[in-house]
Amino acid sequence: MSEVKLAAETRTEFGKGAARRIRRDSKVPGVLYGHGSDPLHLTLPGHELLLALRTPNVLISLDIDGKTNELAIPKAVQRDPLKGFLEHVDLQLVKRGEKVTVEIPVHAEGELAPGGNLLEHVLNALPVEAEATHIPESVTVSVEGLEAGASILAKDITLPSGISLAVEGDTVVLQVLAAQAEEAPEAEAEGEEAAEA
Repeated sequence: MSEVKLAAETRTEFGKGAARRIRRDSKVPGVLYGHGSDPLHLTLPGHELLLALRTPNVLISLDIDGKTNELAIPKAVQRDPLKGFLEHVDLQLVKRGEKVTVEIPVHAEGELAPGGNLLEHVLNALPVEAEATHIPESVTVSVEGLEAGASILAKDITLPSGISLAVEGDTVVLQVLAAQAEEAPEAEAEGEEAAEA
């Protein structure tokens, strides 16, 4: 698990106008909360934050006003729907050794059984409980040779040591669907003629 260091400044201006000014300076408004403390409004460096957020559940070491250092993980990220730039970020305060509940991406590897079957990701991310400084970036599941109708449950996924499921073990994560056969054009035409009669 990578740790990214970011310099942050506390924010005293709020509202849309203040947020626009912050974004104009290539920075991102954010809020740091957790551990029962009052939310701390921050201004974060835009480009560095964007790079950090490419890693799911990245651990961010915040140097706030050059005075205090805090560890945080991203909880909610708002992006501009058209341009994709960051508009706002919510960060959760964490401590080393503390367990947190996060979602880790699920990657499938391997080839399904022949026959044009389709793999459906029922859950794109698996909710797990992990120590804040040891959150895995993702989990990989083998789907090699699975037939239509097969499914992989949360309890079937091998997790790294120290990581536990935060969902029921019987939750379906991946399932294999049979490919839908298209109706032959003649059959459709016959059906339409019957409907007209």
